[in-house]
Amino acid sequence: MQMKAMRKFMIFLLAAMMVCGCLTGCGRNRRKSGNVILNEVAHSIFYAPMYVAIEEGYFAEEGITLTLVTGYGADKTMTALLTGEADIGFMGSESTIYTYLNGAEDYAVNFAQLTQRAGNFLVAREAVDDFDWSMLQDADILGGRAGGMPEMVFEYILKQNGMTPSEMKIDQSIDFGSTAAAFAGGQGMYTVEFEPHATLLEDQGQGVVVASLGEASGYVPYTAFSALRSYMEKNPDVIRGFVNAMKRGVEYVNTHTSEEVAEVIAPQFEGTEIDTIARIVERYRAQDTWKADLVFEQDSFDLLQDILEDAGQITERAPYEKLVTTEYMP
Repeated sequence: MQMKAMRKFMIFLLAAMMVCGCLTGCGRNRRKSGNVILNEVAHSIFYAPMYVAIEEGYFAEEGITLTLVTGYGADKTMTALLTGEADIGFMGSESTIYTYLNGAEDYAVNFAQLTQRAGNFLVAREAVDDFDWSMLQDADILGGRAGGMPEMVFEYILKQNGMTPSEMKIDQSIDFGSTAAAFAGGQGMYTVEFEPHATLLEDQGQGVVVASLGEASGYVPYTAFSALRSYMEKNPDVIRGFVNAMKRGVEYVNTHTSEEVAEVIAPQFEGTEIDTIARIVERYRAQDTWKADLVFEQDSFDLLQDILEDAGQITERAPYEKLVTTEYMP
């Protein structure tokens, strides 16, 4: 039996599938090969190489007409895959494990890993000299959704530092993307934030980044690209072209300055200053965020399942050879 958060995740998916079940393919069959809908879990500078690939035309050069949709949560991104509203999903791979273990017949398979570090940061109300994770023991903290990678990695770090998350004051009730506003409004002593929210809180004088969850947790397979088995079998050239485009996106980020990367991806973040984008890119670059070869290795998959087991989200393991493929690597 899985934990409550995982059950809620699957109930959400099944309900959405029932709504869409009366439609044949829910739109996928109406799309021509090469027209790809990519559903991303969130829109963040954390995923800079993907936006470089879009803005530099790398997908187009591979014959892919890409439509980018933001799901605002792994449950919604996975639902889009299972119901045919998306062809490729970009999210934490825990979602593929959950759906496989719950018996999905046409389950999602991970074919490329982009991020190898957590992308969120711990923000305090003011600067903290010699920050130590033990300082969070009795603090009010704005966390992430139960069962999601941000919260599970956060709890993994807390446990590594001798704390028991279930006995701490971690608020997991606020919607993804709304915690920064809640923190600015006076809630919590600390908040766990993705970019650009962490930097914007600093710029507004509302908080100070005191720790990187990516550095504290080590190398973790945080987000990856996946597609249903049936889609990959029918569209191997699309998947291969997608990987080629993403590989070029990562290479661009690794061989250009943060300022140059910021100039390229700026159209994806209207309203955010170029300087702010560059600072965030540099912050992610400094912690070795992006996986250069995109290969999702078994050691990383095993570590992910260690974290899921530690968080009480799974009681059995999914096989690497079923949920990960490396055959589309250049």
